[in-house]
Amino acid sequence: MNPHAINLFRHKLAADAPVGGLWVTLESPSITEMAVGLGLDWVVIDAEHGHLDWQEIAAHIRAAVRSETIVLVRIAGLDAMLTKRALDIGADGVIVPWIETAEQARAAARFAMYPPEGVRGIGAERATCWGECMAEHTAEANEHVLVVPLIETVTAGRNIRAIAAVDGLNVFFFGPHDYSSTAGFRGRWEGPGVADELLRIRDVIRGAGKHCGIMTRGADDLRRRREQGFRMLGLASDTGLILRGLHQALAGIGQDRRMNTGFSAAQTSVAPPLRRPPEVMRPDRREVITPCGAGNRMSLASGVILEAQVGRHNQARNLMTGIVTFAPGASLPYHRHPCGESITVLFGELLVEVEGRRYHLREMDNIVTPAGLAHAAVNASPETPAKAHVALASAAPERSDVQRDFAGALMPDDCSGVPGAERVNRFKTAQRFEAGPNAVFIDFFNEDLVPGIKMSGGHGLFQPGGRLPAHVHDFDESICIVAGVATCVVEGRHYSMRECATALQPRGRVHYFKNESEAPMVMLWVYAGPKPERIVVDERCATVEGDPWKPRGWRQ
Repeated sequence: MNPHAINLFRHKLAADAPVGGLWVTLESPSITEMAVGLGLDWVVIDAEHGHLDWQEIAAHIRAAVRSETIVLVRIAGLDAMLTKRALDIGADGVIVPWIETAEQARAAARFAMYPPEGVRGIGAERATCWGECMAEHTAEANEHVLVVPLIETVTAGRNIRAIAAVDGLNVFFFGPHDYSSTAGFRGRWEGPGVADELLRIRDVIRGAGKHCGIMTRGADDLRRRREQGFRMLGLASDTGLILRGLHQALAGIGQDRRMNTGFSAAQTSVAPPLRRPPEVMRPDRREVITPCGAGNRMSLASGVILEAQVGRHNQARNLMTGIVTFAPGASLPYHRHPCGESITVLFGELLVEVEGRRYHLREMDNIVTPAGLAHAAVNASPETPAKAHVALASAAPERSDVQRDFAGALMPDDCSGVPGAERVNRFKTAQRFEAGPNAVFIDFFNEDLVPGIKMSGGHGLFQPGGRLPAHVHDFDESICIVAGVATCVVEGRHYSMRECATALQPRGRVHYFKNESEAPMVMLWVYAGPKPERIVVDERCATVEGDPWKPRGWRQ
């Protein structure tokens, strides 16, 4: 234990100053030595996940001896024996995962203290200088030891007032990934509503005169978290820093790639950017940005209005997208299209029937119907309107009413549709993948997921700083910004988009999207092609100077 470093840590927090640190998961104590040498306030050695053994943990603790950097060990669970062992080998404190109640929080504090305040046994180990400093250490340990609960579940959020009131606990660390998972959004950093919920918990903890910590994901996120009142700031993890550096270096030679769970990059490598798009893709139309409310409006049924934002009216090819608004209780009778259709709920809830199979769809749930499949939709709420984003694989889609009754049956909430017929994407459990830095995508439909669909599309979440590379498509594309603010860049032309504004990107136009705001941004993207393929090009092609489609013979 290092009382001097612990006091410095506490004094900074008491002055409402940030304390920055590193999360360590790898074996080499050189990592902790680097953190100490750079003057970081804290290091966490992760013994909950990963493969570190106690000898390796002790080596990390030794690397910080006689420094001003505290070392905490994240133990594997709320356990008196694990707490005692971490403290006996010299840790300044423990981070305890999955604390959900005040009783658990009190137990965590008690496990870290010697009697009579706690139940920690006294050992002649490194913390007591192998018995040489038994009296000195045991006299000061209870006052200095740091116990940091991890707040990482919805249950903990519900109980936060009682947890924050527990004596002996002054810092709480947040786990957004696990919190999102317990909220039904497994695999996401902050699922819908989770960011606001964490800020509510922060307010309760700070209102109790205590402090909050969280990992950050880059310079912009670090600034945002500091402004939000988080003071124990995780600057990075060791593996995160290594991977970030490798991706940047690989991108510099045009060989960046993703890793899969088999530790193979062979199937996920990214082709080097082209110097310019192929000449055969020279576009014949400009991009069109349509704010919500400026599209072509038409009535589909009583109380059901479609606003077409991309389609034949603005020269789109093989694609129509728009926003459908359902008045309370409004319904769209059974019909079919000669092309595939996608429906994504934006607001409210819809009941969508496909030949009698009734699906209850909530916000961001999606259903895809192949050509010719009869379907209907209804807003079951008598009080609240509902909105949906729709896409069809035709610029001028046709619709024919279906004059027959189907025996209705409500499908289970976890039903993903019928093989060979409709596909249902439940947003909470949909598979996600990284499409670019701080950009996570979901594929709703393509020819592999829905054979014969003739279009592809899905959902994209861009955290602050998220973006895609400059690219082109061999087909038209529609991008609707359904949450946050997006910056759309097309060959040097910049557009700010929000509130369901939709961009038509014609075949061959060099473009990309980025999130320059401090809040998440969400898009629904649809390609007029059966596979979600893009051709990455040199970033200069997305600038005025590097525009690859300047008139032939033009000279700068």
